[in-house]
Amino acid sequence: MKKIKIVISFIMIMLLALACKEKKKSLSTYMIGNWETSYIKIEMPTVNKTDSTSVFEDDFSKPNSGKAQSNYKKDGTFTAWFKLADGKKTGETGGIWKTRNDSLYVEYPYLGKQVKAWYHITQTSEGFDGKVIYDWDNDGDSDDILYMKSKKIALKN
Repeated sequence: MKKIKIVISFIMIMLLALACKEKKKSLSTYMIGNWETSYIKIEMPTVNKTDSTSVFEDDFSKPNSGKAQSNYKKDGTFTAWFKLADGKKTGETGGIWKTRNDSLYVEYPYLGKQVKAWYHITQTSEGFDGKVIYDWDNDGDSDDILYMKSKKIALKN
């Protein structure tokens, strides 16, 4: 009888824990709003068709650094820009976005090229971590890995 009570107590505790656990929002709902990228790293293993690896890394969380920001709208469009340390916006671009499961698809013009990329997104307490394999160095090979950390923000005018 004691074993049955222990098992039932254990089951009740597990059910309560599952009921209390915060349900993760769908990615399409989660993405709506304003975002700021705090970190980015791109590993490019075959720059200019060589076996040399190049790594670009930027930590936007440093004081007096610029900020990569974006706004995702319910209608499937987004705007992205870079906010300089003095508060001025530069490099503004717009595009479209959609989600499927844990992936974010974005399409936008950048430096005369139409970027079409699928990011694997992991929701975090602050925002999200993203990872995508793409041809960021324009050498014709989709073998470059971009990692990013973003946080949800309230934009200030």
